[in-house]
Parts: sequence; C-alpha cells; structure tokens
Amino acid sequence: MNYSTVISCEQLQALMHSGQALRVFDCSFDLMQPHAGQRQYLASHIPGAVYTDLETALSAKHGLNPGQPGARGVITVSGADAPASGGRHPLPNREKFATWLSSIGFSNDMQAVVYDRNGANYCGRLWWMLKWAGHDKVAVLDGGLQAWAAAGGAVNTGQEPAHFQSNFELMPERAALVATKTVADRLSQTNQTLIDARATPRFLGEVEPLDPVAGHIPGALNRPFSQNFGADGKFKPAAQLKAEFEALLAGRDPASVVHHCGSGVSAVSNLIAMEIAGLGKSGLYAGSWSDWCSDTSRPMVTRATGDAPNR
Repeated sequence: MNYSTVISCEQLQALMHSGQALRVFDCSFDLMQPHAGQRQYLASHIPGAVYTDLETALSAKHGLNPGQPGARGVITVSGADAPASGGRHPLPNREKFATWLSSIGFSNDMQAVVYDRNGANYCGRLWWMLKWAGHDKVAVLDGGLQAWAAAGGAVNTGQEPAHFQSNFELMPERAALVATKTVADRLSQTNQTLIDARATPRFLGEVEPLDPVAGHIPGALNRPFSQNFGADGKFKPAAQLKAEFEALLAGRDPASVVHHCGSGVSAVSNLIAMEIAGLGKSGLYAGSWSDWCSDTSRPMVTRATGDAPNR
C-alpha cells in the first residue's frame, strides 16, 4: 500500500508491521529556538524515526547575511552548493538533497512518512521536497506525534542507530517550484493566484517578527495554514477543505494557485490541503515573502500603502 498525501496512525502501525520498506522522519522544529526540535526528538519520537532539521537538512543557508533572522552556516552561492531558491530558508538544490537522503539510508523503494509536533508546520517541507525529488510515496502523519501518542503508539528516546549509505536517485519532479521572476512576471494575470499561508496580522503588515518588511505581495489571498486543521490537529475532511478553498478562490482556477508564506515552509500545508480536497496540484513559491521583500524595488502592500502596492 502506497500513501502520497496523509496517513493515519492506524495505517502507519500496519505499515510498520507489514515488512514494507519504510522510513519515518521527525521534523519537529522551533523557529525561535532552532535546537529545540532535536531536544524534543531525543526526549520522544516514533521508533526508528530519523530527525530532520529544517535548517541543516531541508535548507541551504547559503548567501544569507549572518545577521539575518534564521541565518546559520557558511556563505557560498555558486557551484554544486548553489541553493534552488532564495529567502530565509532557501531550498538546497535537488542534487544536494539527494546526497542527504542517501546519507541517511533513504532509497527509492521506500515509503516515507513525515511528522512533527508543531501542527504540521514543518514536516510538509520534507513532504514537498521528496515530491520535488520525484518520490511520490510520501505522506504526512495526520495529527503528528500527538495523535500517535493518543492512539497508544510506542515511542523511543535518545538517538536511533545510523543507517547504511544508500544511493537515492533523482526522478522527474512531481512538485512545481515557482521562481521569484515568474511570480513577478505574472502579477495581476489570471494564470496566477497567490495564496499566502501566514497568520492574518503578518499578512496585513500589522506585525512582522522575522522579516525586514511587514506586508504582502500585491493581489495575494490569505489562508492561514492553521485553518486546514480541526480541533484534533488533523486535516479537516476533504469536502470541508474543498468548500473553504473554493470560497477563497471565488471562481479562480485552482490550477493557477501558487502557495507561499514567510519562507516557503508552512505554505505546504495549504498545498497538501488542496490535494486532499481534490483540487489538484499547485505551485510553491519557496522563496516566499522573505525573498520577495528583500528587494525594495518590488511592489508590496504594507500598512503604509493600504490595499494599493507601493508602486
């Protein structure tokens, strides 16, 4: 059985006992305390799970100003280390990502299951990156570690044994990465509908804890990613998600949607929700607001400009 969007705790339990090739990833993280996720992992995680750090495994911290929020590591911008996007959490290129997957023993025949304990805020990044690498068999654990514990799932503490090196091979992309230039070229065109997954106060420019400018890209719609989940922390039913997205789109073509957020991480929740809703695949602007606002010549909607962009 292959899973490509979400997987329940019961389904994961069955997979773990089926003998099917499987790798579970714990993507817990905290933007304000970057090492907290690993400490949480060491305290409690699903047996066999590989800890996956947003900033070291799922981002290429290349080309960032060391004083910029979230910046860590050396600064290089060219050659094999060149990132695939800008922003606070630039994507590593596909080749670098494949090297990391091989280093933790992930192979093309495996079912991947990703989770966190942060409301699916971070694990979606790995879900999307595996699709981008051409791997379709990846699913988000619905409800995360909290649902696993509530269902009586076993947990381990400490570090898991290392895995043997594998040879993960990149396949044709199954996810659409949208560049800043493409977003800019299509502003105000009907073939692009931007959906911003940040909390509404950040979208409106009322607060901005991470980026140098508060506001949003002109024409963007706002759907905070937290709206995809019920009180139990699981994705809402497909019919409900479909109705909510169709109301937001108000007749716009779902195929035109490009998701973004602050740095291309939480936006993936909206992308997954649209797939669950049966609205098809949509694009991801991975650089997101942090990349867009890094160039002050780009049009922006801020509190100062109101509903009109700054140019």
